[in-house]
This record gives sequence, structure tokens and C-alpha cells, in this order.
Amino acid sequence: MRFPRKCSVTHHADFIRIRKTGHAKAGRFVIVSTLADPALPSLRAAFVTSKRAAKKAHDRNLIRRRLRSYLQAHAPALSDPKRYIVTIARPGAAQASNADLEADWLRQCQRLKLMP
Repeated sequence: MRFPRKCSVTHHADFIRIRKTGHAKAGRFVIVSTLADPALPSLRAAFVTSKRAAKKAHDRNLIRRRLRSYLQAHAPALSDPKRYIVTIARPGAAQASNADLEADWLRQCQRLKLMP
């Protein structure tokens, strides 16, 4: 299933605001940043995978697809859906198993109190 464009963070200024004023937690494979914004109509998300995370484009695309699927699966459980969520893949995410990557992403979301 495709991630809707209206749920994506598209402006560079939003990325900067989320990173500067939001909260972030780093795990072994991902860094999750979040910022609550009551003016948002719904959840906005972004996934960043640089060449440092994976050298091949195929691997970077795989990481992004996995991260999107985790968000889509767990979005109904979010405590406050009116927020920005930015997930940044760290080096080693390409070699991580699907279960390890999902567990790390969920752990960071729980540390940020996004999920009960």
C-alpha cells in the first residue's frame, strides 16, 4: 500500500523545526524524532535513509518500505495522531532483520511516549 502524499513531511523548514524543537530518541538502527502540532489535520511522517545507512539504492528503498509498513501497522495505536514523526535510518539498518528493525523502531516510539 502506498503512503499518502498528504501524510508526508515535504518542506525543509518542517524538518528543521522538528529536529530543533522536537524530541528525538536514538536506537541501534533508527533515530525517531517527533513534534506535536495541534494545527495538523492528521499524522505527518518522513523517512530518511542516506548513503551512510546503506550504499545501494535497493537497500535504502527496502529500509524505507519497511519503516513505512511499521508506521502504517502501528498508526492506530498512536496516543496523539496530530504530530510529525521523522525516522532516520542509521548505519547497520540494511543488515538488520525485519523483526529487529521493527522492534527498535517500536522501542524508540515507546521511549517518546507515542504508544502506550
